[in-house]
Formats: sequence, structure tokens, C-alpha cells
Amino acid sequence: MALLAVFFLVPVTWISSEDIIHVVGRGDTVYSISRFYSVSADDLMKANNISDPSRLQVGARLRIPASATAELPAQGPALHLTDHSVVRGDTLFSIARNNGITLANLLEINRFSSNHVIKVGDIVKVPARSTPQQTAVAATPPTPVSAPVPTQVPEGVYALRWPVTPKEITYMTGQMGVVVEGETNESVKSLTQGNVISAGPWRKFGRVVIIESQGGYLYMYGGCETLSVNVGDRVLPGAEVGKLGVNTVSEKPQLFFMVFRSDTPIDPARAPRAGSNGRT
Repeated sequence: MALLAVFFLVPVTWISSEDIIHVVGRGDTVYSISRFYSVSADDLMKANNISDPSRLQVGARLRIPASATAELPAQGPALHLTDHSVVRGDTLFSIARNNGITLANLLEINRFSSNHVIKVGDIVKVPARSTPQQTAVAATPPTPVSAPVPTQVPEGVYALRWPVTPKEITYMTGQMGVVVEGETNESVKSLTQGNVISAGPWRKFGRVVIIESQGGYLYMYGGCETLSVNVGDRVLPGAEVGKLGVNTVSEKPQLFFMVFRSDTPIDPARAPRAGSNGRT
């Protein structure tokens, strides 16, 4: 979609001399505008107090943060998209991460609601990788094909509440996720309240549940043998999301637990928890 827009410098005191104004044209989205200027969609929304990107209106004047790097042509380049055919095991979250974008971006591109459900054979629009403007690199989720390399667990971690009762907690190599060893078929419980945005098999993580919680947090519970929730369900703290399975490599019942905020992984030990030892 072409960016039909007018660009000019605005001499207003609260805007940097390097900031520019983008007048929203027909077909523009927060995502397409952010990609054109090489800024994050989150930064663009924060700079303009946008809470709902789906309500962007033609003619609206958006402040582009000073970190933008695009030229100022009379007409911007098109955002090139390609079709992804949904296969068994795909979720909207996995499709987004494999194409280097956030789940919110993917929903916006396809005009999907937050509780949209995909099925095998559906077509999902994703950014094309062959165009000069395409800078995103496919983000391949970490694959626990071998036992994680143990790292020192900070003091007090075992005293926190975890989705399963921890026999052993190990940090994954190269990312801020943990492997929590529990009991086979143990109930895996949500640490917070939130909405289930993905539920199903995902690569070598077994069956995975992803819950979106207040504050933009995504909680990923992987390694389940069976799931107890579906996409669109609202869960409360302590609600069962699945039953813990056995990792075929380590031959131990292990939960792969990760937390993201704004598509950035954070230390699960520092993630908010509802309850007495939580941070919410």
C-alpha cells in the first residue's frame, strides 16, 4: 500500500527541529508508517497518544519521533506484503515472530481482531523479505533440542511462585527464559490474569499457551502434554492452562517458561505475578 502523505517540518516548541509531521493517507496504518520511517510502532503510538491503532483516521497529523531515518519524498515507498499459508502447528504469535514483527503488527496488517482464530489453509499477510525496504529478519524461536546449560540462579528465585512446583530451575542459554522441572502431568497454572492469544503445538516446545496480561506482558507456557484453555479464553491467576509433559530429549517433565514485553524477553523471575510474592 502506498503512503499517500504530505511531509513538512513543524516549528513548534515541543517538537524537535528534526521531527516531522505525517498526514495520514488512505491505506496508511500505524505499522506501515512506522516501517517507512524506521521507528517502532510503539514509539509512534506513544509520541501521538494512540491507544487503538485500528482507529487511525485519514487526515490525522502524526508526529514522527526524531529517531526516524527515512528521506522526505513526495510519496513514500509501498509496504510490500506476501501471503503465508497457515500450516498445522502455526499460531498468529509464531507467524509474527518468524517474520520479525510483533503480534500487534500482524493483527493490524490483516485487520484481525485480538481473538481471531486461524485454521490450516488460511492466508495471512506478512512482510515480504525480498524488497529493499524490508529490514526485518525472521526471528526463529529458541529450540530446546538439548538440555539447557545451567547458570547461577539468583537468590530467592525458588521462593517465588512458578507455574509448576519447581524441583529445579535453569536459565536457557542465550535468552531470558527458564526451564522449570516439575512432575509429569502436573497442573501448569497461570501466574496472572489475562487473555489466551495462542494455544497449540509450537516447534519443539510441545504444546504452548500464550497469555496476554495487563501492561503488555506475554506469558509463554511451553512443554505441556495437554492444554486446558483455548484462544480467546479469559484466565485468572492460578487457573490451569495445561498439564506438564515430558521433554523427549532430557526425558524429564520440564516447563519452558518465557515472558515478553513489547516483544522483548524479560527475566521470568522479575515478571509480575498476581499474589503475595508478585509485583502487581
